[in-house]
Amino acid sequence: MTSTHAFWLAGRQATGESGFDVTSPWDGTTVGTVSLPTDAQVEEAVAAAYAVRDEFAATPAHVRAAALDHVSRRLVERTEEIARLISAENGKPIKWARGEVGRAVSVFRFAAEEARRFNGGEAQRLDTDAGGQGRLALTRRFPKGVVLGIAPFNFPLNLCAHKIAPAIAAGAPIILKPAPATPLSGLILGELLAETELPAGSWSILPVPNDRMPALVQDERLPVISFTGSETVGYAIMDSVPRKHCTLELGGNGAAVVLADWASDEDLDRAAARIATFSNYQGGQSCISVQRVIAEAAVYDRLLPRIVAAVEAQVTGDPNDDATDVGPLVSEAAAERVETWVREAVDAGAKLLTGGKRDGASYAPTVLTDLPADTTLAHEEVFGPVLSVQKVTGEAEAFAAVNDSKYGLQAGVFTHDLQAAFRAHRALEVGGVVVGDVPSYRADQMPYGGAKQSGVGREGVKFAMDDYTYERVLVLTGLAL
Repeated sequence: MTSTHAFWLAGRQATGESGFDVTSPWDGTTVGTVSLPTDAQVEEAVAAAYAVRDEFAATPAHVRAAALDHVSRRLVERTEEIARLISAENGKPIKWARGEVGRAVSVFRFAAEEARRFNGGEAQRLDTDAGGQGRLALTRRFPKGVVLGIAPFNFPLNLCAHKIAPAIAAGAPIILKPAPATPLSGLILGELLAETELPAGSWSILPVPNDRMPALVQDERLPVISFTGSETVGYAIMDSVPRKHCTLELGGNGAAVVLADWASDEDLDRAAARIATFSNYQGGQSCISVQRVIAEAAVYDRLLPRIVAAVEAQVTGDPNDDATDVGPLVSEAAAERVETWVREAVDAGAKLLTGGKRDGASYAPTVLTDLPADTTLAHEEVFGPVLSVQKVTGEAEAFAAVNDSKYGLQAGVFTHDLQAAFRAHRALEVGGVVVGDVPSYRADQMPYGGAKQSGVGREGVKFAMDDYTYERVLVLTGLAL
């Protein structure tokens, strides 16, 4: 049975004049009907956030921390229910959906901890020159203003959490726009926040359609924009508001490098298993999923069949089944796009080793070799369960292949050589290097973001709080230091 979901306007539940159905990408059933806010209600939310900004910035840390702790605890209590909701609206296999809830639990817990210690102030003596004698500088951070958070569909709960939790921790009001395909998980966070004592207007969750997003982006009362999504949309937002502060978490085509020293049977089995899992988890719909495998010639011939076998062992099917590894993509259109890109690559000379088949919104886990450099798959983010495997000669060629991309989000390097790990950290033009594993690892408290066209700024709770705030200096005069 489906249900009707209201949205959250200035901390209270509200309904609009019309609604839209959220459907399952697995079987097309209606998961829920979501009410759309009217233009007047959007204006009310923005006005309330703007009006409460000073009050919220001055809210005691313990009040904000208590609210964040509450959300974290309630997510634990409702884990299975929320995981089932994520799986239903997104198509994500239930085991990955449970993991996403667990990560959101951590995000709100980390935010509660940071709220208690953030902005304690840093003192700096100024009598290092004669003109500063008797003076002391105290630096604290204050919110830049209301945050507009725009979240994507692929992690419909946790990436909403990464917008909301740091804003509340920093004392910045936030208006969250969840993805139209997956708004229900974000609205659940509103339900939990409504159980707290945060001031009215400090948060709203508005499931407005994408064609109404530009008005919010342009609104001068929303000086901070935190966007996660496609490169095209993200840079269009930044270009349209050059005087606003924008954090953009955009695309990637994550590379996993396997160096020659990762050579034992155990090593290669582990690399193949990790690559197979994380090229296909979330249906490949993760910015840090494995899209490219770059293996040194010394291990390539032994690694490739292991990767193919591990990919073929991935269990595809009903996302409600605990055994399922790979579910559908978010829509049939998304699967059709992946199908088109793979067909283009094969027509251009790539070798298809497994997969390459579509069934509605589902696309079979796919492995390619000999991928021509001028194909779409070679230089764009596939955002689907597809990977290519490339042979290189030597570490330098491997690192150059990673960097031969407009993206630079994260890279994985399979090596036991500590010096090679540090060389990779210096050489690779990415936001994060994961040694001994795939690029798909993310701890929610660490700085996360990319180089080149993978985005601007960093997420990770403390780092997002830094992004949402600015330093303000207080100079005290006439002190006996």
